[in-house]
Amino acid sequence: MSIIKRPILTEKTQELQKGGQYVFEVAVKSNKIEIAKEIKKMYGVDVESVNTLRQFGKKKSRSTKSKITTGYTSTFKKAVITVAKGEVIDFYEGI
Repeated sequence: MSIIKRPILTEKTQELQKGGQYVFEVAVKSNKIEIAKEIKKMYGVDVESVNTLRQFGKKKSRSTKSKITTGYTSTFKKAVITVAKGEVIDFYEGI
């Protein structure tokens, strides 16, 4: 199982990329040291800092013909990676 699941590409994270910060969805049980090593191995950049947060699942409801069904979305962990000045991670490199 890989520690890095996928990059999170939203309007807000695109703005962070201009300052050298990148956001990834990571494994829930991973720590900052493991995340930094994996980013360095995958993208070949020097990692200055790693900030993590857990995004708890949100309550969702939907109506069916017979009743209202309620549940939660899954909980996941995000990592905000700050790379060294002048280095860039190119997500669209192999396309």
